[in-house]
Amino acid sequence: MPVTRDQIDALCSTFPGATLAHPPELVSWKVGGKMFACFGGDGEMNGISVKTDSVDTAALLIDTTNAVKAPYFHASWVRLQFDTTDLDEATHRLGVSYDLVRKSLKKAVRDALPPREVR
Repeated sequence: MPVTRDQIDALCSTFPGATLAHPPELVSWKVGGKMFACFGGDGEMNGISVKTDSVDTAALLIDTTNAVKAPYFHASWVRLQFDTTDLDEATHRLGVSYDLVRKSLKKAVRDALPPREVR
């Protein structure tokens, strides 16, 4: 079953310290002020862009899943289309993206966040 924007928002809101940014910024989810998920600009709300650990992982996901290149983002980001991505895949990819961005935060910012309990 395809994932919805409401499901993405509900999932992202469970990540410790995650906040939803609204225009004039890109509509996105951030942790420590850094984006880990983005709905896109210019009215592109048909999917969610997420960070992967590398350009190679992004290319693999694009080749083997329903992920596509995330427009305007670094090549290590992919876009998960709402109509072809299920909730399990979205949950996994959002968790990976959140963890990667959280890990890249300055230690003081990271340490100020509540711990993340991985299920």
